[in-house]
Amino acid sequence: MKTNTILLALVSMVFSVTIAKADMTIVSWGGAYTKSQTLAYHEPYTAKTGIKIINDDSAAEAVAKLRAMNEAGNVTWDVVDVVGSDAIRLCDEGLALEIDHDNQLAAAPDGTPASEDFGDLIVADCFVPQIVYSTTFGFRTDVDQWGGKEPDDICDVFDLNAFPGKRSLEKRPINNMEWALLCSGVAKADVYDVLETEEGQSMAFAKLDEIKDSVIWWSAGADTPQLLADGEVVMGSTYNGRLFSLIVEQNQPVKMMWDAQVYDLDGWIIPTGLSPERQQAALDYLYFATDTQRLADQAKYISYGPARASSAPLVGKHAELGIEMGPHMPTAPDNAKNIFVYNFTWWADYRDDLDAKWNAWLAK
Repeated sequence: MKTNTILLALVSMVFSVTIAKADMTIVSWGGAYTKSQTLAYHEPYTAKTGIKIINDDSAAEAVAKLRAMNEAGNVTWDVVDVVGSDAIRLCDEGLALEIDHDNQLAAAPDGTPASEDFGDLIVADCFVPQIVYSTTFGFRTDVDQWGGKEPDDICDVFDLNAFPGKRSLEKRPINNMEWALLCSGVAKADVYDVLETEEGQSMAFAKLDEIKDSVIWWSAGADTPQLLADGEVVMGSTYNGRLFSLIVEQNQPVKMMWDAQVYDLDGWIIPTGLSPERQQAALDYLYFATDTQRLADQAKYISYGPARASSAPLVGKHAELGIEMGPHMPTAPDNAKNIFVYNFTWWADYRDDLDAKWNAWLAK
């Protein structure tokens, strides 16, 4: 009996070591953003545990792919980076694991529980917030046809007479519909009430029709920076951190237009359907990657605000350039003079319906 017990213990130990050293697939958005995660989270975690991180850049398709994986009974992702509204959908559909934030995540250095440290940014029980970012526009500074003018108002995006040239817009309704309504004269406070109606949706599509023939549609966050750098578009929307990389790190002739930047939230979910060992490994990664110091560390590499209150005071200089990162954050006072706050719950409720209408409009 004693021999059997020892053998079982040895087998269990070998099995645990095997699991602990298994590769982990983490899904994110690619480009400068995944690079910032690799430097701040993945490489230190690998150094600590020996677990190899495999990056997958499919976050834009996370909801559809997780639905398909779940249906097939073959979930191949371990941790997934999603926006807040997608986290709500995945949580509601039972496709994301519920997280006990206070017991499964690190407390702040002063002992503040994680749920208080993240606060209202926990928009779903399955979601661990990571960064606050914005979607905004970059524009080239060397466009001869503009006669020395520079766009500084969101509605300049829709003005092909004053600012001729190709634009890039994300190939989804989110943000585009809101900007279209703002530039159709809808008050900021009324945008989502109007967008709920058939008339409001028609108004937004009509406004987008004005520039549709001048748009290159993007799906990956790295697309617009590349299109701007190559001169294929004169202005385009993307995430503020991607534009920071293009402007500050790559020194391209591009500026940021902060007007009506859309604040949004990004973070982690763990898919349901993982084996107990993979689930525990994913939780271990989240505990490590979302503590106060790690979230502050990401801001050394990209201009996104960390989601923990305790991380904000630790944001300092860019790790390589030595510049202060504070003024480059979307929350900096000079950048936040006219913001638009994204409604997570509204889009969680209406996304599938508007996606269908959006795809039909694109196909016309």
